[in-house]
Amino acid sequence: MKPPPPKLAFVLVLLLTSCLGLTASTNDDLASDREALLSFRAAVGGRSTLWNVTETNPCSWSGVTCVSDRVTELRAPGWGLNGPLPLGLGNLTQLRALSLRRNALYGQIPNDLANLLKLDSLYLQGNRFSGPIPEFIFGLQSMERLDLSHNNFSGQISPGFSKLSKLVSLHLEGNQLNGSIPELDLPLLGQFNVSYNRLNGSVPGKLSGWPVEAFAGNLQLCGKPLTTACNGTGTQSSKNQLSGGAIAGIVIGCLVGFLIIVAIFYFLCGRKKKGEQGANYVASTSRSSQAVEVAKGSLESSSAEYSIAQKGNVNSKHLVFFGNAVKVFDLEDLLRASAEVLGKGTFGTAYKAALEMGVSMAVKRLKEVIVSEKEFKDKMDEIGHMEHVNLVPLRAYYYSRDEKLLVYDYMPMGSLSALLHGNRGSGRTPLNWETRSGIAVGAARAITYLHSHGPTISHGNIKSSNILLTSSYEACVSDFCLAHFASPASTPNRVSGYRAPEVTDTNKITQKADVYSFGVLLLELLTGKPPTQALMTEEGVDLPRWVHSVVREEWTVEVFDLELLRYQNVEDEMVQLLQIALECTVQYPDKRPSMAEVASQIEELYSASLKHGLDEF
Repeated sequence: MKPPPPKLAFVLVLLLTSCLGLTASTNDDLASDREALLSFRAAVGGRSTLWNVTETNPCSWSGVTCVSDRVTELRAPGWGLNGPLPLGLGNLTQLRALSLRRNALYGQIPNDLANLLKLDSLYLQGNRFSGPIPEFIFGLQSMERLDLSHNNFSGQISPGFSKLSKLVSLHLEGNQLNGSIPELDLPLLGQFNVSYNRLNGSVPGKLSGWPVEAFAGNLQLCGKPLTTACNGTGTQSSKNQLSGGAIAGIVIGCLVGFLIIVAIFYFLCGRKKKGEQGANYVASTSRSSQAVEVAKGSLESSSAEYSIAQKGNVNSKHLVFFGNAVKVFDLEDLLRASAEVLGKGTFGTAYKAALEMGVSMAVKRLKEVIVSEKEFKDKMDEIGHMEHVNLVPLRAYYYSRDEKLLVYDYMPMGSLSALLHGNRGSGRTPLNWETRSGIAVGAARAITYLHSHGPTISHGNIKSSNILLTSSYEACVSDFCLAHFASPASTPNRVSGYRAPEVTDTNKITQKADVYSFGVLLLELLTGKPPTQALMTEEGVDLPRWVHSVVREEWTVEVFDLELLRYQNVEDEMVQLLQIALECTVQYPDKRPSMAEVASQIEELYSASLKHGLDEF
């Protein structure tokens, strides 16, 4: 065979060399991506530790997507990641989507993410990132979806957001952003929310067409679409309404002040008459509470506010805070706050306390709890150190012999129960499949986290009214680990709709009983029926038995909420979630799955929904 001509030989060698060089370059790039992911894994842990690091190709790792042997997506939602986000992810230069939502990441966003010029989706919501929103984000010209909500970002909202001309979704709610909102020019924007920050001034004209919910919770914000007019520019009717409100406030304030003075006078007289200082002090304050209750027309909130205040003074107690959090309020601030009853639960009454500095907290006033201070403190320490993005954190507590208060973050969207069963009329916004399945995932993760603390730890009171929601409808589980304080004689009937059949003592609820209650919660999400609505049929069958009987008759579609049946493309997912709920609510505890198994199954189902494009991710 004749050798190739010299020119042809040269061309062949050149092509071969180029191909080998390209292969080597591709392998080097993938190796660089792998090293970046391993550094990420080492820094923040969580479920990323399950990656098989013996695999040289990271494209097979959970949450990692590759195209042409380069990492293009990293999705790790709710993986239990913890710590500052390390440098290194900026080496994933082909990354298009990064989702680290619902973890426990904190600190500032590392500046090497400025290298991700192809990034079009960044989801960091539900962490504890802090500091100002970094300027380099405004150089990511491919960005379409940006969610930084429910973190601790501070500083002002930069007009630099207008540089992100492709942006279709911007979520900044639930942070500590201050200053005014700039006039943003984002023509493609389809989702926008800056609620529950510390913003002030007027809503810019280009943003005034968004609904009120996009700006709620910013007490010093004014202008359309808000009802608060700016600098007297409102209509005459709005001025009149404001004036009337001010007058009403002055009248009520004077009346309350007068009654308090009368109560103090009455107390001093009674003290002189009886000579029993401690007993008369408490009794008098109880009577002054009753007087104020009548004046304010709010029996529950006023009673809590005034009687607790006086007993707190007697015992010289203070709020006990957890961790190294900055104590921006104390017991006196809490007791001066205007109180609004949120609801009466198994363990006591919950109030919204609007503090003078513009912060709202949820305060639970425990009842029928008779324990020693040491026992109470030990339990509160255990609860206070449980941190998970899907748990409502316990911030502080107060103990005295007669009063026990728990202070939590206030959740503005209320409970799942209210959302599911509140207004079913024509003006109702239906709770869609994406939201319901997301709530199921969040609640399952939180309860699994609780169970991971040991075989004797359980939630003890799982029900839809204890699933609270953030402004983006993320589930946050409340009232956890309080069953220890329950009075067996007084609580069984209150949670009967969710109680496992083997439970006879409600302060000794096992993890398998939690699984049963969670299964009932899933059935409630799927059917739209409250489990405490005992008469499902003429025979009075409870929710789990009713669903089991319908499924046995092969009428499965009959169990689903009519509001869900409009989503026909998710029927398979609905049936699968129904099957998980039925497995949770079997009669015998040993035949129920663990919460870890339940959470894993729901996450797989949720991930499948996301791949079908059923949820914005």
